Amino acid sequence: MSDLLPPPSLAQRLDRSLARLGLKAALPVLVLAVAWGQELVDQLLFGGRWNLPMLPGGSILGVFTAPFSHSGFGHLLANTALFLPLSWLVLLRGRRDYLAVWIGVYVCAIPVWLFWPVGSHGLSGVVYGLLGYLLLIGWLEKRPFSLLLSLFCLVSYGAVLPSLIPLFSPAGVSWIGHLSGFLGGVLAAFAVYRE
Repeated sequence: MSDLLPPPSLAQRLDRSLARLGLKAALPVLVLAVAWGQELVDQLLFGGRWNLPMLPGGSILGVFTAPFSHSGFGHLLANTALFLPLSWLVLLRGRRDYLAVWIGVYVCAIPVWLFWPVGSHGLSGVVYGLLGYLLLIGWLEKRPFSLLLSLFCLVSYGAVLPSLIPLFSPAGVSWIGHLSGFLGGVLAAFAVYRE
């Protein structure tokens, strides 16, 4: 007598997938809640003077706080518009991939903190890390879903790639922060692919 259960129905699998996606989808929202909370406190209580940037010669704590600090609501809104969809696209692959991107971004930010003469802050380094990961992972894995994801990201978000080059980066924008974040995403893609 077999005690095997029948395979789950399509409705049951869909319910489980939506439940997992709901938990995953909340993660970037929580990250943004911290950034928006910091900006609200900064603007309402400190008049925009309470920033948590990564400063040359400053504490290493700035490397970890910089993504959650912005120069105003416009800066934060622009990063939010890219951060959410790119986060969700990485989370389609898994939380491990998402964590790998964050670690890669932080690792690549340390040389910038140590050697670059200008401070920076904002989620854009993480945004570029997410994009770098998504652009590369498909080409490394060569699986249909991954390739489609990479191609979709190239078509949808490729227009922001020129800002990785100083010549095309607007004044006051940290192209080195964008580039180091992008390299962190590339590093994460290689790390995830090799596991």
